Amino acid sequence: MSSEKEKFNLTNWEIVSVNPVDKNWDWKDMFCFWSVGIQSIMSFALIASLYFVYNLNFYEVLFGSLLASMLVSYLSYIIGKPSQKHGIPFPVFLRVSSGYQGARFISLIRGVVGIFFFGVQTYFISKSIGYLIRISLFKIDSELLNNDIFFNYFMTMNLIDWVSFVFTILFQYFLFSRGQKFIRNFINFSALFVYLGLLLFFVVLIADPELFVMDSFIDKINLENGFTNFKLKNMIGITGTLFAYFSILIMNFGDYSRYVKSSQELLKGNLSLIISTIIYSFLLLVIVIGADIFFRSSLISTQNLLTNPTDIVGKINNTYITVTVLIFIFFASSSTNLIANYFPSQNILINLLPNSLSLKSSGFLIILFGFLIGIFWTPFFSQNGSMSIIDTLSAFFGPIFGVMIFDYYIVKSKVVINKDLFSARNDSAYMYSAGWHIKAYYSFFIGFIFSSASIWNSKFMFLDTFSFIIGFITAGITYYLLASD
Repeated sequence: MSSEKEKFNLTNWEIVSVNPVDKNWDWKDMFCFWSVGIQSIMSFALIASLYFVYNLNFYEVLFGSLLASMLVSYLSYIIGKPSQKHGIPFPVFLRVSSGYQGARFISLIRGVVGIFFFGVQTYFISKSIGYLIRISLFKIDSELLNNDIFFNYFMTMNLIDWVSFVFTILFQYFLFSRGQKFIRNFINFSALFVYLGLLLFFVVLIADPELFVMDSFIDKINLENGFTNFKLKNMIGITGTLFAYFSILIMNFGDYSRYVKSSQELLKGNLSLIISTIIYSFLLLVIVIGADIFFRSSLISTQNLLTNPTDIVGKINNTYITVTVLIFIFFASSSTNLIANYFPSQNILINLLPNSLSLKSSGFLIILFGFLIGIFWTPFFSQNGSMSIIDTLSAFFGPIFGVMIFDYYIVKSKVVINKDLFSARNDSAYMYSAGWHIKAYYSFFIGFIFSSASIWNSKFMFLDTFSFIIGFITAGITYYLLASD
């Protein structure tokens, strides 16, 4: 390719339109995708805290979860359908509404958030490996753990923590940088593997005659008590909380829907999210009830345990169960890290520099920055208000989504010129003003003002879990008014 051609070429084989022959995902693959999205330490902590820390009604949590999953399912479908039809990932589809230059930099917001959470999630995933190392050393010689080298802290981590963290981040890089086909197989394996682990944990708990887990479970789901104490306000709050958790996946759903065979398979696959939510909620409730009973009966404080499955299994006095469940936790959280953080960020980096970055080089950058974020998480990021910055950046997600949806479905009437998506020439349909669509940017910032108000303005903080929806509607309407003339 000549330098002149290269100048105007935005093609990279990792983000070009998928060949119809390679569109081989069906609804079962999407079921596994959404299962993986649910099966993480963060979702466990979130749902467990709703049941026990906030002591909310079972039906409030269940119906709130179902409403959230329905909303996520629908919004994911409408953003995923164009990518499925045209075979393009999220950052390339963003070129349609924002221009090729605009898409580079506005998508980078999603990339920064993804890389940040990749590092944080990796840090917490490594804790499961740390437990496994400690169990192994204890079995070899219990006195080994009293060795001074395991208590010398550097960046708040001792030798075991460092070994666990480095292993976890390199293991993920090895797995995640092997292409789309491997990613699909890994997602499917992980989803079924983790459900098997949850079922195992479920059976162990209900089979123990001294815990009376099923009695407590039946009491929790008692219809009479449940609906007597049911509060609509709580259910709406839960809907918003769980929707906010999933909203990060909505943005880049096109990265995965581009591989789905048909829009019908995509629709069925997204509806499976509702089924997965029901399965996960019931299994999780029984597990957390069992853990709660076990630890209370053992006179162990449950204040911090119930919201972290790694800590729960670390306290169980059964090596086989502990090791097994820790392995399940590792795979569950790694696969969630893949679909929510690593792979989307990879596509975004390649879109930023399509002529320079490959699958492996973009992955290496994510690993490098993720490593730095992970080691600085405890001593710096978790102590210095970094999450406020990330929350603020996330307030852009709704506005970006709104502009993309209103542009595709209303302004451009579902018309996409594929060849122009990969061209920076002046006659490209998506050149706009030197590659920037100014009307889209006006709309982004108008939407951002409204969505960020729910995060920063104390009068509107009760709406913070719905900031995505607020940004989506305000930015979308603004864009329609500006661009439809």
